[in-house]
Amino acid sequence: MTGLIIKAVGGSYTVEASDGVYECKARGVFRKRGISPMCGDSCEFTDENGGRVITEIAPRRNELIRPPLANLDMLLYVASVAEPSPNLTLIDKFIAICEHKSIEPVVVITKTDKGSGEEIAEIYRRAGFTVFSADNTTGEGSGEVRDFIAGKLCAFTGNTGVGKSSLLNRMFPSLELSTNEISRKLGRGKHTTRHVELFKMPGGGYIADTPGFSSFETNRYEIIFKDELKDCFREFVPYEGKCRFPDCAHTADKGCAVLQAVGEGLIAQSRHQSYLEMYEEAKQLKEWEHK
Repeated sequence: MTGLIIKAVGGSYTVEASDGVYECKARGVFRKRGISPMCGDSCEFTDENGGRVITEIAPRRNELIRPPLANLDMLLYVASVAEPSPNLTLIDKFIAICEHKSIEPVVVITKTDKGSGEEIAEIYRRAGFTVFSADNTTGEGSGEVRDFIAGKLCAFTGNTGVGKSSLLNRMFPSLELSTNEISRKLGRGKHTTRHVELFKMPGGGYIADTPGFSSFETNRYEIIFKDELKDCFREFVPYEGKCRFPDCAHTADKGCAVLQAVGEGLIAQSRHQSYLEMYEEAKQLKEWEHK
């Protein structure tokens, strides 16, 4: 039988097939191959010794290590106007990972009842990304997000406390996901999502609510080497081949078309600053360490 892995907790996997939902274990051969079944995987499973066992995992279009998800169409990064304040560098790192993995990145700005997120939204719209604003107290904006993701396999991610679960509950009240109030003492939310799980949307497609993360964990998501990094900033693309030097790194070289565009306000200063930080981090990477 074939199906889709919609939940993974420890070594137990929930698989949705055309005729129902099954609880499965995975064969030990996957561990020998260095493969861990993930939510979003298409798989084959069979009855074996009184239980159901996953026997094959179909080739993946893409995968993320943290959160562990496969075959994503979109990754929606949720950032709040306040409590916690948005971290543009973190947003840019995750957008770069999406670009590197051929996953469409989308930015959702929440808690717009606490302030305007238009300045942030404009940065990413100008860079060529889809941006939504959502007020979790009234639900305004959640319908637009729900319509946009219909029929897709999507994940929502972002710092703990930005309102991912609240947004999902507004879009799909039947989910009844656990939410917690912001911790005023820490200025951040409490962890509410303990595992990755795919929820089937009424209009088709699946959506995952994922555990929150901290900025220091981003290096666990994906390795992007410095020579590949500029391809992960889509607003740089129109300037490729227009720099004075063909191997221009878009950092400090004379005659750099990207730097000129930043100076003219055509590329957001914050986006280029994130690129510079990521480039310096990437320079420290050694390929042999990650093979």
